[in-house]
Amino acid sequence: MKISVLLPTTGDIETVREHAAMADRLGYDSISCSHIAARDSFTTLAGLAHLAPSVTLATAVAPIYHRSPASMAQTAATIDDLSGGRFRLGLGTGHRATMGGWHGQDIGSPVAEMREYVALVRALLAGTEAPTGVRWNSSFAFSGFKARPDIPIYLAALSPAMLRLAGEIADGVVLWACPASYVRDVVVREVTAGRARTGQSLAGFDICAAIPGAVVDDPTVARHGIRTELHRYFGLPFYRAMFAQAGYEADIAAYDAAVGVAAQRAAISDAFIADLCAIGKPEDVAAGVARYRAAGATNPMITTITGTDLRPAMRACAPQPS
Repeated sequence: MKISVLLPTTGDIETVREHAAMADRLGYDSISCSHIAARDSFTTLAGLAHLAPSVTLATAVAPIYHRSPASMAQTAATIDDLSGGRFRLGLGTGHRATMGGWHGQDIGSPVAEMREYVALVRALLAGTEAPTGVRWNSSFAFSGFKARPDIPIYLAALSPAMLRLAGEIADGVVLWACPASYVRDVVVREVTAGRARTGQSLAGFDICAAIPGAVVDDPTVARHGIRTELHRYFGLPFYRAMFAQAGYEADIAAYDAAVGVAAQRAAISDAFIADLCAIGKPEDVAAGVARYRAAGATNPMITTITGTDLRPAMRACAPQPS
């Protein structure tokens, strides 16, 4: 059974390197790097390739609006070549606030634009005729270099429509802040529907769900840390819609009614955190991963919680003895 680790690109780079080498040593399937307002995920992964010579290297995820399809294909192909064919391209739409504020880009129709983008990136990697799109077009072609044509592409998805698209056109789906219940009740159903559009089953399709995990004697610090992280997601429309579909409308209402950041964080319920996270003794963390597997995650991704040490959680979930 596969298990992966999602590494933030924040903090001390030596810690990131240590986590990557540890994941490789413990037999993890892949190392994913987030693409947020910190280190560039692609550059970080290229720098980790020699420290983690066995695992797959993946973005989780890179927003499509910050790189043209040609630039994305070229970057992906370069890291794949540098790592000996171990790269996986995780793509997402990002959010209107960040894509506009950070990159000056407007998100139009996310599902349609993602479909166009992926088709174009795949064509550029394969060296085939580039499709003509409404938003995305390119005359780019590799010269003096041959890209691996079948670099896997995974999509970040929250809404049923994007989940169906992932099932239809991608090799896997990447989930962040998705409670296990949402994986069970919505993700598997919608991805299956997308696969059916092209006559495919779920066989071979990867469902990668991030699981914030922490081995702790007292869960108070971990709960505070995850509430700190989740605070901004409760203000983002895409996530709010997903949280509501997952059955946490009361958390959203309490968050909206709260006055001040501290009260908003406190409005995120223990029930939500228990559904999303794996916190406690080593066996509790391992059980949390098993809960996601039972819900349908084929490749759970353990990830850190602010204020805690990721290494014990990685050991608790490792496919090989530490």
